[in-house]
This record gives sequence, structure tokens and C-alpha cells, in this order.
Amino acid sequence: MVSQRDPLVVGRVIGDVLDHFTKSIDLGVCYMRNREVNNGCELKPSQVTNQPVVNVGGDDLRTFYTLVMVDPDAPNPSNPNLGEYLHWLVTDIPATTAATFGNEIVCYESPRPSMGIHRFVFVLFQQLGRQTVYAPGWRQNFNTRDYAELYNLGLPVAAAYFNCQRENGSGGRRQTMLNDFNF
Repeated sequence: MVSQRDPLVVGRVIGDVLDHFTKSIDLGVCYMRNREVNNGCELKPSQVTNQPVVNVGGDDLRTFYTLVMVDPDAPNPSNPNLGEYLHWLVTDIPATTAATFGNEIVCYESPRPSMGIHRFVFVLFQQLGRQTVYAPGWRQNFNTRDYAELYNLGLPVAAAYFNCQRENGSGGRRQTMLNDFNF
């Protein structure tokens, strides 16, 4: 059972994107210059332009995994009517290897949030076999739970997420307060 202090629970990844699950495989996600994704960390859009290096644990090369990356907060956290937005999908990743050994069926699209703080979630599922998972027909309104059910992936075996927001002049609280005074 997942504790209430689990960062996936605190960040509402469990609930908004995933059901409770028990982690059974190591998942390492690292962007340029060794920027490791730790649950709830903040990364800037300029740090996540290129696809990350994703390492999958396990102990049997005959076991294959699917990696899904979604933004449940698209286009903005107050009105996520495009979420989950699918940013990346890799299938047939052998255990003990990296995502580069898998089959990229939806190419990586770098996060570019325009408003608010977005969560970007990596989810790893164990496949029933090789070449048993296929590309969806869309990125907008992707649903990780429905996709897992369609391909009999079951519950995730690992997940990680980071937060990301627009880097320059997003007009946050300070700007809004200044506008209220009509300078």
C-alpha cells in the first residue's frame, strides 16, 4: 500500500493519473547534465528540451516494458481540458536496459507549459510480451489508465514525475498585484 507521504500521492499523480500501485522495478530518468528526476522536483523547460535518458531495472532481458510520459495539466492546471497530454511513448524496452533499446512509437515532445505549474509524469508498465502495445491515434486527452487496460498492462511497476513552469515573465502573483493598482 502507498503511504500518504509518498510524493506520488502528495503530488496527486496517484489519483489524477494512476491508481495506487506497488513499485517493483527501478526507474531512472535523467535529463542533460545529470539532472535526475526526483518526484516533485522542478525542472525548467530549457532543461527538458531533449528526451531524457531512461534506465529500466529488472533482471530478465526477456521481460519488456512500456514507458508513457504525460502532462495531466494541459493546457493549464486550472482547466486541464487537454490532459492527459501524451509527450512520449516507448514500448518493448527490455529489462536492465535504457529506453533507447525500446521502440519509440510516439516521439518525444518537450514540455512547454505556458501557464501554471505542470506535472510531467513518467509511468512504466510491464508488457505481456514483445510487440503487444501500439501507438494511440492522438496526444490530447490521452488516458494512461485506459491505455493500460486496452493493452492488458495492469498497474504500473514504477513512476516518477517533475514539475515545470514557463521560465520567463509568466505574469505570476507579483505582476497580478501590480496590475490591480493600475499603475
